[in-house]
Amino acid sequence: MGRPPLPRPLLPLWAAIIAAAVGGLALTTAFPALAWWPMVFVAIPLTLVSLIGRRAWSAVLVGFVFGLAFFLVNVSFTARYLGPVPWLALSFLEAALTAVAAVPIALAYRWLPRVRGGAWARLVALPALVAALWVLREQLLGTWPYGGFPWGRVGITQADSPLASVASWVGVAGLSFLIVMLCASAVEWVRLGRFRDLRTPVPAVVLIVLLFALPQFPTTDAGSMRVAAVQGNGPAGYFDERGHNDVLNAQLSATAPLFGEDVDVLLWPEGGVDSDPTMNPSTARTLDELAARIDAPLIVAAVTQRGDEYFNSSLLWEQDADNPVDVYDKRHPVPFGEWVPDRGFYRLFAPELIDLIQREYTPGGARPYFDVDGVGVGLAICFDVIYDDVVWDGAKDGAEVFMFQTNNADFRGTDENLQQLAFARMRAVETGRSVVNISTVGTSQIIAPDGSEIAGIPADTAGHMLEDVPLRTGLTPAVLAGAGIQLLLVWGAVIGLLAVGVLGRRRNAKAPAPEGTGVAGID
Repeated sequence: MGRPPLPRPLLPLWAAIIAAAVGGLALTTAFPALAWWPMVFVAIPLTLVSLIGRRAWSAVLVGFVFGLAFFLVNVSFTARYLGPVPWLALSFLEAALTAVAAVPIALAYRWLPRVRGGAWARLVALPALVAALWVLREQLLGTWPYGGFPWGRVGITQADSPLASVASWVGVAGLSFLIVMLCASAVEWVRLGRFRDLRTPVPAVVLIVLLFALPQFPTTDAGSMRVAAVQGNGPAGYFDERGHNDVLNAQLSATAPLFGEDVDVLLWPEGGVDSDPTMNPSTARTLDELAARIDAPLIVAAVTQRGDEYFNSSLLWEQDADNPVDVYDKRHPVPFGEWVPDRGFYRLFAPELIDLIQREYTPGGARPYFDVDGVGVGLAICFDVIYDDVVWDGAKDGAEVFMFQTNNADFRGTDENLQQLAFARMRAVETGRSVVNISTVGTSQIIAPDGSEIAGIPADTAGHMLEDVPLRTGLTPAVLAGAGIQLLLVWGAVIGLLAVGVLGRRRNAKAPAPEGTGVAGID
């Protein structure tokens, strides 16, 4: 038996580049504001088809085109105030990482069929390996460099879809895996062309049933908490003109209609207090008076200083107490937004932009959890919400409800706030908990454990929400096993690809080359 022939590219390089670009653009439409979630089932097959049969360098090119088409649109909000440099830098970096991560997917399509070329290997094993490698790419972008940027994950596109409930079982990474595996299996079914064999669509059908019919994992009703959340719509942006305590005063003005209401806790957004109440006695007295007037604990946020270090902090403030009663510091400050890695190096290229960031924030180490009159409240500050560890740790610590504080003022008029809100909604489903997501300028929402909206405040509007928010106990499989699922997928992808590569080489070494073959050219 001779060596199996090397697979040829499914598309010529020019067509693959077009397919990758269209796939990247299509994937952006699955994210808010459009939120056309079915578009993932167009975008992913186009992207995979562009990689089938490709060698390493052409896979890099195709992957780069896909990444650039996606990120140039998806993160265009970064150009809102600072111009094209941050937008282009971030987009090109993420596209370059996407290009590198496209190579293993292309290798899987070349190597696995040479080890197992049967129909079931094509319909099950190959799609599973490709999907795991896709998740590996998402994890790479979400952790490196400088803590990563886990923004464009496929699973997040499903916040409005019937597939969202699957995240409560396998997490966002697991949902990404299942969606990509379904797309890859469908592609292989079409490539096989055995449409009369009713067995061949079974893997794809099983995945469809699993994705569309699996109910959300149930958590246990634990009563409710009457939450007031205030969006002051003050001048909270980096470049907004403002005087001393203008943001604080905007928050106070929007809170005034709540005086006299029955409230269990008052929540303000990130940056809602524009002076450090731990260092400023006047600001501390204002919060003391507010807690007494509301007759409820406050969860507020401010930049705090301890020694020479600055923190983006959430503060639990109670009436007649030694305040703050508890502090959570943002775990994931935004690189190049709240701190500058390798400042001297990057200042060589954009000194004016780098020098804008004069105060750098230290990452926090406290658990993301407050005990508010016996109710466990999980926390995340803005950028934190896109990181699994913060949300999972809050749930494991005993959170019965989540309260996310954010400041979207630097991205007014863009889709950034809606994309971040999609993360908040998926976190509600993933944990089986209600989420109160409050912004300085919007969009703010109270989200039920199933991801639906309980109440909301539109962008660029001062207002408040006051609702009896459902509390839940019990941990979902996503919270309990989410980290393990990620490790299984990432290391399964690495080990699986290495295994088929080694086995394929051994088989090829034993088999004689087909007659009349020469060195293959560059595709």
